[in-house]
Amino acid sequence: MRARLRGLQNDIINNSIPSSRPAPATIKQRGALRTYVEFAVAWTIFNGLRMMPRRWAVGLGKGLGTLARIVLPHLRRHAQANLQLAFPSLDDHTRQQIERGTFRNLGRALGEVTQFPKLKRANIESIVAYEGLENYLHAVAQGRGVILLTGHIGAWELSVYAHSIYGYPMSFLARRVDNSLVERLAEANRGRFGNRSIDKKGSLREVLKTLKAGGVVGILADLNSSREEGVFVDFLGLPACTTAGVATLALRTGAAVVPGYILWDEARQIHRLCFEPSIETINTGNPKDDVVTNTARYTKVLEAVIRRHPDQWLWIHRRWKTRPEGENDLY
Repeated sequence: MRARLRGLQNDIINNSIPSSRPAPATIKQRGALRTYVEFAVAWTIFNGLRMMPRRWAVGLGKGLGTLARIVLPHLRRHAQANLQLAFPSLDDHTRQQIERGTFRNLGRALGEVTQFPKLKRANIESIVAYEGLENYLHAVAQGRGVILLTGHIGAWELSVYAHSIYGYPMSFLARRVDNSLVERLAEANRGRFGNRSIDKKGSLREVLKTLKAGGVVGILADLNSSREEGVFVDFLGLPACTTAGVATLALRTGAAVVPGYILWDEARQIHRLCFEPSIETINTGNPKDDVVTNTARYTKVLEAVIRRHPDQWLWIHRRWKTRPEGENDLY
């Protein structure tokens, strides 16, 4: 058993989830002035929006997102570069509309997060509606653990929070914010209905324990990975270094992999929390090839959602930063 655990640990370390936990950044290391200024800005925005009615908070959040597009030009350039890479056949006007929508979506998500303290079972149905919940419940009922495959789509923080309010708490991997005070602010409401965030740094034991007990672990699998932690698979027509942790865990633990994501439905004025049927894990006995094969299949599922709703994805992230050996930096 110990040998098997060591083998699994090596696989995951090499592919996605670091097993060593570095010492957290202290206020002294970051600089007190920077730490407190960042916290003061975050606290003011969060609590200012929190005191507003939800409609106002979300509306102002979208306005802040539009403002961010103007005052943070490097993020706008990242989005423009990504859209040019992903959709070269689209005209400039269409790409610009998607880019603007990205910032509005981020603002909407911010507004929703500030309203978390007001959410409860009595009002959640007017904000978030399920689509395909039976797919999630079927996977959980199998008792072999569930890896919730998700991405930075729509109001992704709301998806996990709303799911817990409905009575389905879960664990999820999260990268801790460098500013410890801002991290504490972000964590204040996440666990209110039973959710548990697991620091991505040193997460192996907790993830294994949760899956072994038949629990659910959410993993965001749509961002750029380092060459040491990921594998290259096609994403929107380009090789993209993608976390191999989902495939590695699924192959070694037998956990079901269920795609889940949240989308804003403008026509209905509600968020749709969607679950798709489990993705069958391909296991040929060749771990290295199977990790690549399954990672490619997971990525295609997320890509399909992004293609349908491109303005609700995180285009400001440099998704294709890590390149295969010999390729030039795309940015």
